[in-house]
Amino acid sequence: MEHLLGKEWQVMPAGGVTGEAYFAQYGEEKLFLKRNSSPFLAVLSAEGIVPKLLWTKRLENGDVITAQRWVSGRELKSFEMKQELVAQLLGKIHRSKELLEMFKRIGNLPLTPQSILKDIREKLSKSNCTIGVVSDAMNYLNKNMQDVEDKEYVVCHADINHNNWILGEQGDLYLIDWDGAIVADPALDLGLLLYLYIPTKDWEEWLCNYGVTLDDDLCKRMHWYVISQMVYVILWHEGRNEKAEMKDSILYLEKLLHPDTEETN
Repeated sequence: MEHLLGKEWQVMPAGGVTGEAYFAQYGEEKLFLKRNSSPFLAVLSAEGIVPKLLWTKRLENGDVITAQRWVSGRELKSFEMKQELVAQLLGKIHRSKELLEMFKRIGNLPLTPQSILKDIREKLSKSNCTIGVVSDAMNYLNKNMQDVEDKEYVVCHADINHNNWILGEQGDLYLIDWDGAIVADPALDLGLLLYLYIPTKDWEEWLCNYGVTLDDDLCKRMHWYVISQMVYVILWHEGRNEKAEMKDSILYLEKLLHPDTEETN
């Protein structure tokens, strides 16, 4: 990275799973650099969803390096996910026609309930999973698939963990790490966020700030997608022999499938 900026720049790894992100500093100037970032980073930047994109450079080997303005701030805490700013930003993302058009141009196909079930079945066939609750979940997903068919698709972030929300010192909120973004029913993002962070009694108010009304249709869709994602999580932990994490996920999936036995938030 130093050869792109000059020897006077100090470049350090910025962490992350891929190891492709860097922090660069020269005096008071700071940059966030990333190799082969999301192809629609420019749109995200233009809409204020991620920190401002400053430049893009293509290397001889075909890799693309992007530089964004470094934002001094912090990750959101779990309890802060109930804030109005979070709901408003996610609503803005889901309603962005520019993001959706960009996704379509680069050939991304929508993630449908059918494609999710097909993918899970393929993963199950390659695993040694004999967990009863996973079979129960697959029966539920098959039986209730009609509740989530033929819905409007939007660009979903698909990893709305609180660690991906950055609050700048000036009060600006950003959602980062778009490498796993997909086109899907907005209920996928909404379900993961609400079930993980928001007490049920606060869903209606949170969704009002997001821009929709809570109804039975949305509840059914969110529930379906959360159950499907928990099956993925269980298979993920099983494949890595992470027994403690898998046990927690199994217990949570059981609660999702039998909500009447779950304690009220």
